[in-house]
This record gives sequence, structure tokens and C-alpha cells, in this order.
Amino acid sequence: MTAPLTPPHEQPPNHPWQQPSAGGSPHHAPTGPDVPDDGPGTAVEVRQAAVLTVILAAAGVLLGLLWLWLAPRVQLVSNGEAVFLKDTEGEGAVGSDGTFMLLALGFGALSAAAVFLFRRRGGIPLVVGLAVGGLLGSVLAWQLGVRLGPTQDLVAQAKAVGKGVPFESPLELVAKGALLAWPMAALAVHLGLTAVFGPRDPEPQLDWGPPPPPPAARQ
Repeated sequence: MTAPLTPPHEQPPNHPWQQPSAGGSPHHAPTGPDVPDDGPGTAVEVRQAAVLTVILAAAGVLLGLLWLWLAPRVQLVSNGEAVFLKDTEGEGAVGSDGTFMLLALGFGALSAAAVFLFRRRGGIPLVVGLAVGGLLGSVLAWQLGVRLGPTQDLVAQAKAVGKGVPFESPLELVAKGALLAWPMAALAVHLGLTAVFGPRDPEPQLDWGPPPPPPAARQ
């Protein structure tokens, strides 16, 4: 003859199949200084991303001035009827695009590092602001360099300097893909910094309590 089984409503508190109470859970949430916070909230992150976009777009002014200063100049000359390159084998146009791209890559790396130091946890809004701000800054730098550079009216410039006198060609960005150098470099550097130095999510600590008591003895 066997002892009756314990009714379900009278099971011991540490029964392995007992459901946790409404206020408790077998998983204990980790606490301590090593646990990263949940962030400032979506609204705050969106505002930070908007401010970041404006700052990076404004930084495009500095990029445009540096491009205007460092880009190689292409010399043109007029024979009174048409305008020609003074040095047909020169690489000034390519050098102008390369200068813009190198400067944009540097601006992208610096902006990504600054954003990572400001907020290590990152966040989607901040990354989007980093990319959009970099693109806007590149466009602003391109337009600023073109407008502050030599005049775009080659005919008027050739007439002003006279026949056979060399003059500088307008500053141009032939490879428009260089506008993506800043945002792409920013995203790549930020991703690398986050992967190497970013905070890590703590592993869950399980606490299932003491082992269950042995089953009732059989008679």
C-alpha cells in the first residue's frame, strides 16, 4: 500500500515545478556598478541626435575651407577664342577630389570618436544623426568650396585676364561619391569602437533555490 500523493495545492514551496509567485521570479536581476543603464530614453536620444546632426552639418564649413585651401589648382589659358588646360597632363582635378575625400575621411573618424566618448552606449538615433550630419556636412563643404573658389564664369575670367595669361579654374568635385566618405567613415569607426570598447550586457545569474525534498516514502 502506498501513501497518497501530495495534492497540488499543498506542494512544498521549493517544488521544482512550482510556478513563481506574482512578485517573484527564479531569475535574479543582476545589480551593481557593472550593469549598464538603460539609457536616457528615446525622446532624449532623438534630441541628442538632432543636435548632433546640426553640429556636424556646421562642421562642414571647416571642411569646405580646408578643401579650398589645400586642393591643388588647375591652370587654364585662353587663346582669345577658347579656354584650354595649361598643363594637359596635370592631375589637378583628380587631386581636388582626393583632397576632399581624405579630409572627409578624417572628419568622419574624428566625429565618430567624439560621439563614442560622449555616449558609449550609442543608440540608433545617435547613429542616424551621425550619418545624416556627416552627409549634410559634406554637401555644405562642397558647395562652400565651390562658391568661395574661383569664379565659375570661364569666359568672363578669360576676358578679364587677357589672351595667353593663365588663370585658375573653378574648384569642382567631379566624383560625387566623395560626399559619402564622411558618413561612411563615421559609421565604420563608431561601429569598431563600440565593438571593441563598448559596454557589455551582463550574463543572467540563475538562482533556483535549494533542491526539492525527496519524495514520500512508500509503505
